[in-house]
Amino acid sequence: MTDDFLHKKLDERKEQNAFRVLKLPDGKVDFCSNDYLGIAAHNLLQHSGTLKTGSTGSRLLSGNYSLIEETEKQIASFHRSEAALIYNSGYDANVGLLSCIAQRGDTILYDYLCHASIRDGIRLSFAESFSFRHNDPADLEEKLKKARQNVFVVTETVFSMDGDIAPLKNISLLCEKHGAHLIIDEAHATGVMGDEGEGLVQCLGLQDKCFARVHTFGKALGCHGAVVLGSETLRNYLINFSRAFVYTTALPEASVACIQKSYSIFPSMQSERLHLRELIRQFQQLNIITDKENSFRLTLDAETPIQILMVPGNSNVKSLALHLQSAGLDVRPILYPTVPKGGERLRIVFHAFNTMDEVKRLAGLLEGYHLSPHNR
Repeated sequence: MTDDFLHKKLDERKEQNAFRVLKLPDGKVDFCSNDYLGIAAHNLLQHSGTLKTGSTGSRLLSGNYSLIEETEKQIASFHRSEAALIYNSGYDANVGLLSCIAQRGDTILYDYLCHASIRDGIRLSFAESFSFRHNDPADLEEKLKKARQNVFVVTETVFSMDGDIAPLKNISLLCEKHGAHLIIDEAHATGVMGDEGEGLVQCLGLQDKCFARVHTFGKALGCHGAVVLGSETLRNYLINFSRAFVYTTALPEASVACIQKSYSIFPSMQSERLHLRELIRQFQQLNIITDKENSFRLTLDAETPIQILMVPGNSNVKSLALHLQSAGLDVRPILYPTVPKGGERLRIVFHAFNTMDEVKRLAGLLEGYHLSPHNR
C-alpha cells in the first residue's frame, strides 16, 4: 500500500512556503500561547487525592460520574445559565452543537471570520448556511430578512486571528427583532473579560438573550475541555442528538477536577487581568514604526491580549517571526491558507506573566524592521 498520492498536496504547501512542522518549546519568552493568565505556566491546577485517569466510556454508558455533573452545575451557576454540558474540547463543543441543532430548511448565519470548528459544525448540519461580513450588523440584517424557518446566528466574542471584539449588543438586538437564535463562542474571552473573567456576554448582561454559549477551558483556564451553556431542554437535546457528545469517551475525573479547580481560581485573578490590560495599553502607546515600504501594519485598536501585525506574504511573515525568535521571543507567523492570501500576520499574544521589559524588547525588535531584499 503506497501513500504517494499524499505528496501532491504536501508539495503544494511547500511551494506556497506554507508547510508546517511541529516544534517543541525551547525556553523563549512566550508571546504565542493562549495561556493568558498563566494558570498552565505556573502549574496552578495540581490536585490532591487519587482521581481516575480514564472514564472508561461515553457518558451514556459507563463514563458518567458525580464529579462531572457537579462541575457542570457549578459552571452553569457561575455563568448564570440554566444548564451546562461539558465536551472534550472547544472543537468538539462547536461541532457537536452546530451539527445537530438546525434541521433541514433552517438557516444558519455566521460571521465570515468564525473559527474552523464553527464552520465544520455548520458544514455537518442539514441547514442552509450563509456568512455575513465580519462584525457587520447591517450585512447580518440583510441576511436575516432572507432567512427561513428556525434561524441561528453564530459569532465569537473575541476573534482568535484578529483579536477584535464582536458588536454583541447590536447583533443581539437584531436576533431579537428577527426572532433568531443567538449562539456565542466565548473561547478567547473566558477568564479574560469581566471582573471575574466571566466573558463578554455577562459583562453586557446578554446571557438571557443567548440560545447557547460555548466556553473553552484550554486557553485562559489552563486545562482542557469546553462547555455548552443553555436551557435544560438544550442540554437534554444535546445528550440525545449531539454525536460529538454521544459517541466519544468522556473526560476522566483528573481532567474535570482541573476544570473545577480553575473555576475556583480564575475569578479571583483580578490583579492578573489588570496587569494584562496594562501590558496591552503600554504596547499600544509605544508607537511602533513598522515597515511602510513593505505594507506592514500593526492593528492597534484591539483591547484584547491578541495583537496583530499584518505582514502580507508567507515568506515575509516567516522572516519577521524568525527575526524575533532568534532574539529569544516566541512569536509565531500565521500563514496562508490559515488566513486569506494577503492577510498573513504575526499573532502576538500577551500574558499576565509577561513583563513590561519584555514588551519593550518586542517593540524595539519590531520598530523599523526591514525585510532583506530577497524576501521583498
